[in-house]
Amino acid sequence: MKLLEGKIALVTGASKGIGNAVAKKFAENGANVAFTYLSSVEKGEALEKELADMGIKAKGYRSDASDFAAAEALINAVVADFGGLDVLVNNAGITKDNLLMRMTEEMWDTVMNVNLKSVFNTVKAATRTFMKQKSGSIINMTSVVGIKGNAGQGNYAASKAGIIGFTKSVALELGSRGIRSNAIAPGFIETEMTGVLDEKMVQSWREAIPMKRGGTPEDVADCAVFLASDMSAYISGQVIQVDGGMLT
Repeated sequence: MKLLEGKIALVTGASKGIGNAVAKKFAENGANVAFTYLSSVEKGEALEKELADMGIKAKGYRSDASDFAAAEALINAVVADFGGLDVLVNNAGITKDNLLMRMTEEMWDTVMNVNLKSVFNTVKAATRTFMKQKSGSIINMTSVVGIKGNAGQGNYAASKAGIIGFTKSVALELGSRGIRSNAIAPGFIETEMTGVLDEKMVQSWREAIPMKRGGTPEDVADCAVFLASDMSAYISGQVIQVDGGMLT
């Protein structure tokens, strides 16, 4: 039997990178997958077809998770279309890096809204469904930067640290209702975004990691499958670092 057979999962920000890998791994493991995208319409449509070809029910929604009303409408639509919701993966996120002296209020607010407020929005909207069925797994994507900080990423680090505090608080509030809340903190993950960086710089980062390689989106997705499955039934309030030992 597949690990997620029959489960209904929602993955935000799934048009590329880690979210894309999570959606595919969930489908491979038998889950019916709803996902969101915002600007990458063609990629979203292509992912929907790819997932459906795996023999599961799949549907993409163009939605802005940083908008409270939109997030509420999204959760309602997913529950109506799929008949429920078992797993919520909050993956939507952006960066607007700059040194504090040069960071604008808009750069701060945008990152906070997309990265942190979106998590509040979707979790709050999904809580009613989870409480009614007395089960649910919430998986929030944070970052090792949210644990250790990073120069030039004050807004991003603060948003990801906020996700950790929120994740733990939700675990305490909703645990008695059979709802689990965990976070994944990826380290240096090689995606389309890192592909445009200078290779010498990337190699120096790899050498600084105990496992001597960058992570893949699939490495993070495997952890998400575990947290979504019944194999982690007694795990809640945790932050799992997927970083090759980088932050130890």
